[in-house]
Amino acid sequence: MNKNEVDKAEDNGLNVRTRIEEVYSKHGFASIDPDDLHGRFRWWGLYTQRKPGIDGGRTAKLEPHELEDEYFMMRIRTDGGRLNLEQLRTIAQIADDFANGSADLTDRQNIQLHWVEIENVPEIWRRLEAVGMQTTEACGDVPRGFLGSPVAGIAADELIDPTPAIEEITRRYIGDPSLSNLPRKYKTAITGHPSQDVVHEINDCSLVAVEHPDHGVGYDLWVGGALSVVPRFAERLGAWVAPDQVVDVWLGVTEIFRDYGYRRLRNKARMKFLLADWGPEKLRDVLETEYLGYRLADGPAPPKPMVAGDHVGVHRQKDGKHFIGTTLVAGRASGSLFHQIADLVEEYGLDRIRLTPHQKILVLDVDESDLDDVVARLDGLGLSSRKDLFRRSVMACTGIEYCKLAIVETKQTAIDAVNRLEERLADIDLPHPISLHLNGCPNSCARIQTADIGLKGQIVTTDDGEQVPGFQVHVGGGLASKDRDEAGLGRTVRGLKVTVDGLEEYVEKLVRRFLDGRSETETFSQWAHRVEDEELV
Repeated sequence: MNKNEVDKAEDNGLNVRTRIEEVYSKHGFASIDPDDLHGRFRWWGLYTQRKPGIDGGRTAKLEPHELEDEYFMMRIRTDGGRLNLEQLRTIAQIADDFANGSADLTDRQNIQLHWVEIENVPEIWRRLEAVGMQTTEACGDVPRGFLGSPVAGIAADELIDPTPAIEEITRRYIGDPSLSNLPRKYKTAITGHPSQDVVHEINDCSLVAVEHPDHGVGYDLWVGGALSVVPRFAERLGAWVAPDQVVDVWLGVTEIFRDYGYRRLRNKARMKFLLADWGPEKLRDVLETEYLGYRLADGPAPPKPMVAGDHVGVHRQKDGKHFIGTTLVAGRASGSLFHQIADLVEEYGLDRIRLTPHQKILVLDVDESDLDDVVARLDGLGLSSRKDLFRRSVMACTGIEYCKLAIVETKQTAIDAVNRLEERLADIDLPHPISLHLNGCPNSCARIQTADIGLKGQIVTTDDGEQVPGFQVHVGGGLASKDRDEAGLGRTVRGLKVTVDGLEEYVEKLVRRFLDGRSETETFSQWAHRVEDEELV
C-alpha cells in the first residue's frame, strides 16, 4: 500500500479531532504528529498553507514541509450552498477574529479561511457548530461537500427540490466511519433545476433532474467525472432514480468506489479510472445487484439547458418574490464583505443567501418594491448583477498566495485582468459570455479544461530567455449549457503560452479575432476548435 493507505489503515482520519482539541491546540504547531499534519487533518478541512516568499519556480523542487507555513487553510462546508443570516455573520466574525479577515468562495460552494492557527481551531468549530455548520470531511479521502442547485426550493422553473436528499445524506453519512476511508476524494452534485447548474459532468456521482414519460420527475444518474491532469467526463448509466431512491443510490455508488476503487497507485485512485475500466453497463449492474438489491428504471437523458446556470441577474421565485444573482470576481471575499452583506440582508428583512458552483452569491426573497435598491446596494459592494463582459464568467483557484502546489498567482491576476479587459474591450458586444478560468497549477481546481479560455499556471520562458510566471492556454472548452449541446474539453496548441504580464493583451487579441472571424451563429468554442493554430497564438 502507498503511504496514504498505510496511514488510513492505522487510524481513521476522523479520529484526529480529539488530538487537535486535547493536544495540538494546547501545545502548538510543533506538537503535531507529521502523519496527522499531512494527512488526517484534511478530514476536518485543514491544510497547511504556503509559506510566503517562495516563488513558483521552487514549488516542485521543495519538500512539502519546506513549502508549508505554521498556518492553516480551513474549509467550511455549505452543502448545497445554503446560508442564513446567522451563519453568514458567524463566518464573518470568525474570519475577522481568527483568519486575518480572509474568507474566499470556492467553485464547490465552500468557504475557505486562511491564517488559521491550530490554537484557535476548537473555538472555530464551536462557533460553526453552534449555528449548524461544519468542516467535517471538507477535505480528505471522503465524500466532499455536496454541490447542490443554489436555487433549490425557490426557482419558478425548478423540476424538483433536491434539498431533502442532500440533507438526509449529509445527516446520515458525513462523519460516518464506514465511508471515511475512500480511495481518494469523492465529489457529488445534485440538481433539480433545468439549467443543470452543478457541473455534473465533472463529479464522481451526479444526479440531474429529468422527467420520465411514465414515472414523472426524478433524476438521471451520472458517474465518473473529474478533471485534474487526466480529465474525464462523467457518463450516464441510463438509470432513472426516483426521489425516494436518491439516498440509497448515492450510498451504493459511494460504496462501490470504497470497495472496488483503486488504492495501490494514488494517481489512479479516482472513480473515473474505475468507470473507464468497467464501463457504465457493468457499474450499473454491480450497483443494482450487489448494493441496491433491485433494478432501476431505464430513463431519458436530461434535455439541453436553455437558461444560464450561474443565475446572475434578477429572477422571479416560485412564491412571487425575487432572487438576485451577483458576481464575486474570482471568489475573492472577506469577513468585512460578509459583514456588509449581512447588514444589507438584515436591513431588508431577509435571511437566506446561496453560494454557487461558479463563485457567485445569490440573495433570496427580495420584494419587488425593494429590487432596485437592493441591486444598487449590492453593486456598491462590488457584487454586480449585470451580465458583464468578463466579470460574470471569470474563475480562479487559490493560487500561489496560499497553495503549496501552485506555481503562479491567480486571484489578484484574475481581478486585474477583468478590470483591464473591460476597459480594453469596452467598445464591443459579445454574443455570449466568454469564460476565463485561471489555475495556479495543472490540477484544474478552477476547471481550466472546461472554460472558453483556460489558463494553467507554469513558469514561461520569454523571448529574452527570462523565466517568469505565466500560463499554458486551453481554448474552447465547456460544459453543457444553452450555448453548447454537450461537454467538451478545451483545445491546446503546442507552444501556446502567455506570461502573466501579457495576459490581457493576449485575451483581447483572441476575442477580437473571434468577433472578426466567426460566422453569424458560431460560439467562441466552435470558432476556437475550427480555426488554424495560427489564429489562436
